[in-house]
This record gives sequence, structure tokens and C-alpha cells, in this order.
Amino acid sequence: MSPSRLVVLVSTLLSCLALNAHATDQTAPGVGNVRANQIAAGSPRVQDAHRFLVAQAQQIGDTKLRQATLNLLSSDRFCVTSRAGLSDADKARLLSQLQAAGLVEPADDAAFPGGLKTGVFPPLLDEASTCPHRPMNFDAAPGSSFSSHHGYPGGLPIHEANNERAALGLAHGYRESYIADDRDHDEDHGWLKSSAILDKDVIIAAPIWHDWAKTMVFQWTAEGQEFQELNFGGNKANGSATGGHHIISIAESIKRGLPAAFVIAQASAHAAPTLGNEFKVVNWVRAAAILAQVDPVQAGYLAQDASGAFYLPALRKLASSVDLHAAGQTNLLAEYTIHNLSDGDFTFSIPAAGDAALLLAKLAPQFGFDPSDAANYNNKFRNPVFAHLSQERMLLTYANKGLDAVKAMLEELRAQGVF
Repeated sequence: MSPSRLVVLVSTLLSCLALNAHATDQTAPGVGNVRANQIAAGSPRVQDAHRFLVAQAQQIGDTKLRQATLNLLSSDRFCVTSRAGLSDADKARLLSQLQAAGLVEPADDAAFPGGLKTGVFPPLLDEASTCPHRPMNFDAAPGSSFSSHHGYPGGLPIHEANNERAALGLAHGYRESYIADDRDHDEDHGWLKSSAILDKDVIIAAPIWHDWAKTMVFQWTAEGQEFQELNFGGNKANGSATGGHHIISIAESIKRGLPAAFVIAQASAHAAPTLGNEFKVVNWVRAAAILAQVDPVQAGYLAQDASGAFYLPALRKLASSVDLHAAGQTNLLAEYTIHNLSDGDFTFSIPAAGDAALLLAKLAPQFGFDPSDAANYNNKFRNPVFAHLSQERMLLTYANKGLDAVKAMLEELRAQGVF
């Protein structure tokens, strides 16, 4: 098959899958979630990523945050407290509040599968109970949409493990570059006991909590595809709409009363609150607080000036001498920026996903799979292969060793019974 025909085939396949996703009933839990659980549980790479995240979470000092994070990672019965006891009337009321605040786009009610209610409140297990549960295991979720980065079962823990390592590396760089005068202090799990504080709890926990709601928004279909995700937290007028998983994940942190510095760092994943972007983080916290039914100012997650405008609060000693907000500056903690930077791998992982899809489609016929047979191809070949190898490894191998080396990896997986 010529490269040009292969590109056309893969493009056509992705278009068909997108149309199928639009036709999927997103008001009920995805019927492919069980298969995704199986694929992720059988992948050593996914399980290694999970164990790494748990090991980091165990180092969190704050008891409440540590226990919540370990529960988030390790329990298939994790309770989505921000959704507990919500009736249809409650959901309608919260949607009205979001719309009044300019934090949803009204036109999406007609455009999104299942409407705004389904996009903002994706289906859960035991939804009518006081403890609704995620529709799939943490490990089974993808890291993004099907054709984007880490879009396969297990992509979430692999993505988060990479972000966690990036955050730890950035924090180490900050300590070495800016806090070097304290380098002689004893270290506690690699963290300098310095007067110039970088909060290890925030550095560790933010990458773990940022994306967990992808277990809700990117549920799996029978064809091994994913639900569509609603962008909200803004509208066309204010330009701050972002992936719904971001808002939903922050809402859970707010509902649980987790520390403000952590919540704001978590909210900074999609934009650092600097260089004119503070309003985005503020809007995302506002939207999340509406879903959590918590006053963000009273709870300490936001501040409000005399004009009624919201802004990030002055935490720690930021308000001790200078009113940074009044001077036009952001009340900034380094942890906010570190978390934002740690989530920047998409510049490599998104193109890697596209390249890996092309490579796999080219090799598929040699292993008895037809990319146009979506359900069989995704559930029995594509998704297990990506969960075991990762899209990034496939591209790195191809770039440095060629297609035969990629084929050799697939042959090894076949010998292991992965497909």
C-alpha cells in the first residue's frame, strides 16, 4: 500500500469513528468500559505507571490530601462526591448558574451528544446514590481523545506518570537553580528542607488529580472508540472554555475541601495564570465551584475585589507587604507554573499518536487486521498494542531503527498472546 493511500485510509477511518462517536448514546455508561479495564489490567507498562503514581502519592505529607489521592488511584469504588445525590433538577439549576456566569456555551446544548447536561454530568455507576462511582477503573481511561495523545486504555496512568516525572524534574531544577544556598540541608525524599518553599504535596498531587475525570468524559464504546468531550468553563465571548475533564476534576477537589494552593495548581494545568491568562484559571475554578456547590471566595479558592471581579487569592505570605493584585500582578506560587509546564508533553505526544496510528495501520494486514473493521481492529489490535508499547515508543523506535524494528515489537506482542 502506498503511503498516500495509507494516509487516506487512516483519515477515512478516523472520520468514520468520529461520526460513530457522535451517534453513540452518551447518556449511559460506555459499553466498552469493561474491555478497556481488561486491556489496561493486562499491560505491564500501564501497571508500572500506576505503581509509580501510588509510590509518589504515598510521599504526600498532608494526611487528607494523601488519603484522597491514594483512594483516587487505588479504589475502583472511588466516590465522586461532587455528584453525590444530584437530581435532574439540581443539574438543571447548576447548568443555569454556569450559563449565567458565561461558563458554558448555550449552543452546545443542541450540538453536543445528549446536550449540556450529559457533557457537564457524564454518566456514572450508582449515579442516584450518595456515592456515585466512576464508570471504569482509573487505569482503563485514555489520556485524551481517541486520535489525540495517549488515546487508548491505560493512556491516563502512562500520561500522568510522565507528567509526574516532569513535575519532579522541574521542581528539582528550581531548587538547584534558585535555592542552591540551602543545598547542604538534609533531604527528605529528595526535597530540600529549605526556607524557600516548594510544596512537595502540591508538586506530587496536582499531576495525579488533573486528569482523573477522563474516566468519566472519555468512556469507551463497543467499537473501542471514545465518548466526545464537552469543552466548558467559558464561552466564545470570553475564550476560556477548555476540556470538561479539567473542570470536573477541580470540582471534586473543591468538594472535598482540599488545600487552596493544590487546587489552584491543579487548575493551572491548561494555562499558567500569568501573562494575561489568570482569567482562564479563575473561570475554571469558578465553574468547578459551581459544580461543587461551594462558594469559592468563602472557601479560600478565589478572592474578589471591590468591583466584584474574581482573582487568585494571596496565599502564604503573598499579601504580607505588597498588594500584588492591585499592582496588576498575579498572586503567583511557583507550583502553579511547575504544574502547567509538566503538562506540556502534548507537543510531542499528539503528533506521536498520529504517526503511531499510521505505522500500525501499515503493519496491520501482516498481522491479520483490517483498520476499516473498527471494532475488531481497535479492541483486539490497536488498543492492546498501544497499551503495551505506547505511541511514543513506537515513534521513537521507528525514527531511530525503522519500520522493521516496530514490526519486531509487534511480533513479540503476538508471541506473548497480547493479540
